[in-house]
Amino acid sequence: MRLNISVIGGSEVSPEICEVATEVGRLLAKAGATVFCGGLSGVMECVSKGVREENGLVIGILPGTRPEDGNKYLSAALPTGMGYARNFLVVRAGKVVIAIDGSVGTISEASFALNEGKKVIEIGDMDFNPKKKYEQNFTRAKAPKEAVDLAIEIAAKLK
Repeated sequence: MRLNISVIGGSEVSPEICEVATEVGRLLAKAGATVFCGGLSGVMECVSKGVREENGLVIGILPGTRPEDGNKYLSAALPTGMGYARNFLVVRAGKVVIAIDGSVGTISEASFALNEGKKVIEIGDMDFNPKKKYEQNFTRAKAPKEAVDLAIEIAAKLK
């Protein structure tokens, strides 16, 4: 029986994190798992490379509509045209999720997995505090009226 395992992680990674992801891919392939990932760069490409080095099966679930946008190591590229909504499909495909490094995209995928009752195995320094990277996008309100006033003010400027 082939086990489906999803691997999620950052699209920009250090050489050290890439090596971790590549080794995860190799080990999953050796164990006979089918690996699902987002199919693009970073952890997704590195894990795909490891899977392919061991002649395993890795399927990329892509956010766009063009299969050729997937990384060169994929066994199959599934273009969804769903943008970030495809994160749910990446997670849904696996029985277990391995999260390697990452930030807000990885957090969304891990959140989906946890809501689905799936186990998430974390490797590396996954930044579960998106406020660090996106601090300029966060404003704290102290009361409901302040929150509404700020939201209306900001939305009006975005017309």
